[in-house]
Amino acid sequence: METENCTSVTSFILLGMSDLPNYRITLFLVFITMYLLNLLGNIVMLVLIITDPQLQTPMYFFLSNLSFVDMCLVSVTVPKLLANFLSKSKIISYSGCIAQLYFYIVMVINECFLLSVMAYDRYVAICNPLRYRMVMSRIFCNLLVASCWTISHLHSLLHTLLISRLSFCKSNIIDNFFCDIPPLLKLSCSDISTNELAIFVEGAMVATGAFLCIFISYIRIISAILNIRSAEGKRKAFSTCSSHLIVVTLFFGSAFFTYYQASSSYNHERNRFMTVIYTIVTPMLNPFIYSLRNNLVKGALRRALGRWKRPVH
Repeated sequence: METENCTSVTSFILLGMSDLPNYRITLFLVFITMYLLNLLGNIVMLVLIITDPQLQTPMYFFLSNLSFVDMCLVSVTVPKLLANFLSKSKIISYSGCIAQLYFYIVMVINECFLLSVMAYDRYVAICNPLRYRMVMSRIFCNLLVASCWTISHLHSLLHTLLISRLSFCKSNIIDNFFCDIPPLLKLSCSDISTNELAIFVEGAMVATGAFLCIFISYIRIISAILNIRSAEGKRKAFSTCSSHLIVVTLFFGSAFFTYYQASSSYNHERNRFMTVIYTIVTPMLNPFIYSLRNNLVKGALRRALGRWKRPVH
């Protein structure tokens, strides 16, 4: 592409997984199955939390928001991936790419903050149980969720605007199945130092801040659990946190690996695998991890199935 045409890019080609043509149908079936499982699991979780009186607590209020974000996250990226498996054209318009990037960042950062809010909720429940209802009031919980959405949109707006000011001259082929920051920076012929600075400074403050909140909360939680005298009490306390820890490890581990590296060390195969983990696999597993390891959720599901099977007179 000529230098004078650097700012005239009107579309990108999402390479995605088109470099695996022999597995096209297999991959399509795998990803559509994961997508449908994500929607089914999270919709069931949302319905149970909204309709069951025993799940009307702050913990499940945050979990319902996480389920909604998980559905949105996969819906931003997976439908286009599925369409590309069935189409010869892998093109996404420039405006469509920027829009996809914006909403993708919103959902990923929202997930980070919701996971940290859920860790704080567990900290208050285990370390300050007598003050739990007063601290985690309905107003405070709504304020926490509203803050998650507000910060996520502001964070996304910053990085989307920084990407939109770049020129793209090297190629218009994106080494990913959706529009993301690292592959777009790799394509740019502009100075990307401001973008990298924003990722490592502002991005670190946002994502690492959320992670530190989780880390500190669990240090206090583990300390409190170790002080519990009965083995049964320790087991119950840990069981309320184990599901959350599994999700945090999957999500933050793969996300940090993808973003906190220099653009010069970007590797298509490695990053594609890690991206699939935190954008598709983790959101799909979340409702099953929380439901299979949670007796209250399983009880709510049994009651819901009982009402559904009960004959109407």
